Amino acid sequence: MSITTVGIIGAGTMGNGIAQACAVKGIKVVMVDISEAAVQKGLATVSGSLDRLKKKEKITQADKDAALACIQTSTSYDDLKAAQLVIEAATENYELKLKILKQVDGIVGPDVIIASNTSSISITKLAAATSRADKFIGMHFFNPVPMMALVEIIRGLQTSDATHDAVKAMAVALGKSPITVKNAPGFVVNRILVPMINEAFFVLAEGLATPEDIDAGMKLGCNQPIGPLALADMVGLDVCLAVMDVYLQEFGDSKYRACPLLREMVAAGRLGRKTGRGVYSY
Repeated sequence: MSITTVGIIGAGTMGNGIAQACAVKGIKVVMVDISEAAVQKGLATVSGSLDRLKKKEKITQADKDAALACIQTSTSYDDLKAAQLVIEAATENYELKLKILKQVDGIVGPDVIIASNTSSISITKLAAATSRADKFIGMHFFNPVPMMALVEIIRGLQTSDATHDAVKAMAVALGKSPITVKNAPGFVVNRILVPMINEAFFVLAEGLATPEDIDAGMKLGCNQPIGPLALADMVGLDVCLAVMDVYLQEFGDSKYRACPLLREMVAAGRLGRKTGRGVYSY
């Protein structure tokens, strides 16, 4: 299956990042959001990102113009009919995603593949909301999408080989390095990453070292570009807590118990960079 047009639902951080990744490779994009203001904001973000690449001499003005010409914005799901692949990149909310997927499933042709960019919700569960479970798949991009090479391709229980192969080929065409994952809470990367962040909070709570030294230890000893506590501040402490709670609920294993200090800091409203204070002050 040849994918020449991609529909993207959501013009936020992930949606506009995916749009940019497609457009720079000459793939046509239809980026849909609930309001004209939202899609224009998403398009402006792409334009600004391309300007930064131009400044670094990674692309030319002609490259930027060609990429922007590939992106059509819309507030109507009807415009997704032109796509062979539709990627849902809405907020990480199960009910919202369910509502969107049911709508899109009723509008696009029967051969169209639908993918979700979810980072935590069951692909099998989302696929069941559509009439095409065999043509439904997870396509989890990482932020910032234009820079990050990884895409987790998540197979639901009923995802067909043809759907998996078409989406994997698409990820490679975008210059990404895809990995194939079975459906399970947190998939692969977040399943390993978030419990590591949680463990860093236990180390902090036990007073084994200062936040600075914990982060320096992981950066210098494990060659990580950013320490786990600084990363938690970037991701949002509330997000880290929510993910740990999902793991505890889904796996029923006490090893996924959230650190009480993490819970306490979230209760205090210290959520990280977005509130100006988390483990560190900003």
